[in-house]
Amino acid sequence: MADQKKPDDDGEKGGFLSDLFAPIAGFGVTFATMFRKIETQEYPEEKRPTQLRFHGRHQLNRHPDGLEKCVGCELCAWACPADAIFVEGANNNDAEGERFSPGERYGRVYQINYLRCIFCGLCIEACPTRALTMTNEYELAANNRADLIFTKEQLLAPVLSGMLPAPHPMVEGMEERDYYQGKVQGATDEQREWVEQRGGDTVVDEPHETPVEHREAGRYAGEGRP
Repeated sequence: MADQKKPDDDGEKGGFLSDLFAPIAGFGVTFATMFRKIETQEYPEEKRPTQLRFHGRHQLNRHPDGLEKCVGCELCAWACPADAIFVEGANNNDAEGERFSPGERYGRVYQINYLRCIFCGLCIEACPTRALTMTNEYELAANNRADLIFTKEQLLAPVLSGMLPAPHPMVEGMEERDYYQGKVQGATDEQREWVEQRGGDTVVDEPHETPVEHREAGRYAGEGRP
């Protein structure tokens, strides 16, 4: 009975050794990092390129003839977990042919509050028309909080060569689904004539933003929740 080992002897010995070497094991990562080559980025002079699927600033896209892809359905706003998006839809003026989108409605007011946005991309998944995508732009710093609430004119894709600034009629003979099937390749002569009669610009040499006449001073994105 005297030669029997107590069951707690080995446990106490192992516990003492583990406590003794615990600080050394904890500093192992620190010491390994100290002797590792430091990679310094000379930002902002040298910027590291982002990946193709990087989640950066949002963009509201256009169809090849210049009409907006957004139909004002507000699904992106409903999908946003941070309540960072505010959309107010309006009906297109079919009587006069003034269309901003090929759908029944368009996004009259569109705001994204980047003070709330977490860049999760759920709004992109919810968009049924592929109107909202995320770019590789990540420099969104500002000195004023109000400057981080982006409006539609800031998010809207520029008018490229071959496009016409909205509003203008759809391509003659085309329906809404034809736009999403890729059958529209650019603005037609009939659309250009309509814009000329309206007194708008029909020649786009360089990309530029389309002025939005319906700027809304309503509630900002993110004010829906406390």
